[in-house]
Amino acid sequence: MSHYSIAIDGPSGAGKSTLAKALAARLGFLYVDTGAIYRTVGLYVARQGADCGKEDEVLPHLPNIALSLTYGEDGLQHMLLNGEDVTGAIRENQVSRWASQVSAIPGVRAFLLEMQRDLARRHSVIMDGRDIGTVVLPQADLKIFLTASVEQRAIRRCKELEEKGQSVPLETVKAEIAQRDYDDSHRAAAPLRQAEDAVVVDTSQLNLEESLEALYTLVKERLQL
Repeated sequence: MSHYSIAIDGPSGAGKSTLAKALAARLGFLYVDTGAIYRTVGLYVARQGADCGKEDEVLPHLPNIALSLTYGEDGLQHMLLNGEDVTGAIRENQVSRWASQVSAIPGVRAFLLEMQRDLARRHSVIMDGRDIGTVVLPQADLKIFLTASVEQRAIRRCKELEEKGQSVPLETVKAEIAQRDYDDSHRAAAPLRQAEDAVVVDTSQLNLEESLEALYTLVKERLQL
């Protein structure tokens, strides 16, 4: 096989991006952060003054969006929006909500689907998101459903925000995460759910190093690398 594909799905704040990025670097695979792609679309739509939750306001803006992914020498994915590097801007707390809203719109998902699949055709990839194993890469060589308790995810998110100079109360973050879990799992278009053949990895009681080691061991065993 010339290329391998690993799909990592799971709820917001489970550590998918951090772990997928580290795992890809360790394996020499290309890391594709699909959440960043949806965040970029949400950022653009919100900047236009449109309501990210209203299909009739979002879809007219899609033809004006030029998205591209670049990878620096550090291997990190940078998102370019019409030529502007928005890698930092899309990590602002409010963008998470916009991303969840636009990702619930079928037209947006269709707009981005081929872009994501093409990356998997051309590279060995680790792709993380909400519907990678169920919709984007249903034939992935390995599907992982990464999860953790709402409490642990909120604690991690608060720490991440504090490191960026943003102070948000824990209870607020917990409520936001719980709401996003509900929104993502109840949307009509490609809802968050575990693929039948996915391996569940719960990181509630694991630190970053332990979580990475668990995923690396799983990949080596399943793909016989």
